Amino acid sequence: MTQRANLFSVFADGASSDTTTSNTLLKAANDYGSGKATKASVASFGHAVYAGVFIAIAFVFYLTVTTGSDTGWGTTRLQGGLAFSLGLVLVVVAGGELFTSTVLSSVSRLAGRISRRQLMVCWGRVFIGNLCGTLLMVGLVMVAGLYEMDNGLWGLNALTTAQHKLHHSWMQAFSLGVLCNLLVCLGIWMTFSVKDALSKALLVILPVAMFVSSGFEHSIANLFMVPLGIAIQHLAPGDFYTALGISSSQFADLTLSHFLFNNLIPVTIGNVVGGAVLVGMGYWLLDKPKDAHPGALSPHPLTNQPFQRLTINELNEEPAMKYALKSKTVRDVMSTTYACVTPFDSLTKALVDMAKSSSTLAMVVDSQDALVGVISEQDILRYLCIVDFKNNPNVTVRDMMQTDVLFVHPNDSLMSVIESMSVDQDKLYPVSGSGILTDFSAHSMENRVRQSRADKPRWYPVVARGELLGVLKREEVVSFLASVVAPYVVENDAAPKQDLSA
Repeated sequence: MTQRANLFSVFADGASSDTTTSNTLLKAANDYGSGKATKASVASFGHAVYAGVFIAIAFVFYLTVTTGSDTGWGTTRLQGGLAFSLGLVLVVVAGGELFTSTVLSSVSRLAGRISRRQLMVCWGRVFIGNLCGTLLMVGLVMVAGLYEMDNGLWGLNALTTAQHKLHHSWMQAFSLGVLCNLLVCLGIWMTFSVKDALSKALLVILPVAMFVSSGFEHSIANLFMVPLGIAIQHLAPGDFYTALGISSSQFADLTLSHFLFNNLIPVTIGNVVGGAVLVGMGYWLLDKPKDAHPGALSPHPLTNQPFQRLTINELNEEPAMKYALKSKTVRDVMSTTYACVTPFDSLTKALVDMAKSSSTLAMVVDSQDALVGVISEQDILRYLCIVDFKNNPNVTVRDMMQTDVLFVHPNDSLMSVIESMSVDQDKLYPVSGSGILTDFSAHSMENRVRQSRADKPRWYPVVARGELLGVLKREEVVSFLASVVAPYVVENDAAPKQDLSA
């Protein structure tokens, strides 16, 4: 079965000259959330299982460093918090879908990038994947007999930690969940400002260490810790308790029903409020552009500096190009006429359809008309090279299509899309994700614009909530601009003729 394409690179709405760091972080959060909600289900679930394993590994680390520690209450908890931060570091750097950070996809829902159903399905899928990962680790830890370490004190530490989590009142557990995910999501939010793995890892350590050492409640961590306590209470042999001089009845309250109603439900709700509402919705309300509203794509600037647009003619102190594009969106220019094929069509059919529509590119859609990729004339010509080595007449569109596709939203600012298709932002602003200058040449902004040509496609699928609505063609953008600015072009616009033979 063909999976959804990796359609995560979405262009922003109109960039303004007063772009701020907050707007840039909001854009990154928007892309982060929509990427999670539109990710292929199998990949998303698999990465969620990994995230559950990572958090469980972190709790094993926490129990190990805190067992038998005599450095003092606060210092011991700090040691445990720093150890537990390994979990979120693994999620951020190694890749994982963690429920408590996935709730930040609320930003994409508020911006209209994803539907309510996509949001709920994503959250449910990730939560179940995390549960599978944590329970897998519970089984491995029990089989490995880790609870017997340090003459059973490791297991006793696990039992008392799990039991403590069941003794909060409902509102206390909820509040601790809010505080926990406020810190987790603030840590993730900070990683949006950097690109390199080391910076991301360092940024999440202190927020995680703080929430763990302060006793805040993390729903996915509890999916490992409390079931581990229940497993030890029910499965540990009698000599385990005899060696410790305690009775297993001391932990009789470690039951599934107590865990579900006294901890998991209120903590999970608190995690959603702390991450999706306080961080996600809070920053969206503060930093959204004035014209943003639910159901429309929230504008996202492309740069942190004003982009100097070239002019054709002056119109009351405003460049003609800027005047023409001031209120135009992709919807105003996009075409609804294009070649369209399915992944299971033959390359011959794709070639004929492209020729009939005079297209160099065909959109590849599934049975629900969702965009899953594109196939170009170059992809088909590449097939001719393949048959030189292996004669395979059964090659289909799926075998040769591209799945890593740049696409735009119908509400995107046309000017921002033009900037992206013509200017390579990394070349225009040669700064690494850590803020380190990578090019020390002192070129003017105009020269940098001239030299920062972008290697982008001529066609962009126009997609809203997974549905293909049309295409944006570079030649149609040029035709549109020409038709709008033509009345303002006067003879003085033409450059004087020069003798170039000198």
